[in-house]
Amino acid sequence: MAKPADTRTAGRKPVAKATAQATRSAAETEKIRAALAARRDELRAEYDQTLSEITELQRDRLTDSAGDDQADTGTKTFEREQEISLANSIRERITQVERALERLDEGGYGWCERCGNPIPVERLAAFPSATLCVTCKQLEERR
Repeated sequence: MAKPADTRTAGRKPVAKATAQATRSAAETEKIRAALAARRDELRAEYDQTLSEITELQRDRLTDSAGDDQADTGTKTFEREQEISLANSIRERITQVERALERLDEGGYGWCERCGNPIPVERLAAFPSATLCVTCKQLEERR
């Protein structure tokens, strides 16, 4: 039995990534790599700082919880969950940047993972770790 064609790529011409990759100079690639690495390092420092603050606040809450009523306990729990959510968000951004660096090494940086078309330079300038072109990202957000 024949395998059904992939509906996402059916009827599309394959984009020559190797040719387009060659149009990006080594200097441009290194500039992108340096910017991504700098962003990753910033995010890691922010993540470490956030974890340090969470640890310190937890220590303070444990020693300063005598006499708390239910409202105080609820407020502290809510604040702790917000802090952890912030740390998780930072960690996710670190992962996105690391993935962009991997894609740069593999030659897939700047290409949409869904349709294979180039991601506009303007989008990459605004969001360097983008993996989808504007059209595919809009489709994803509508779902």
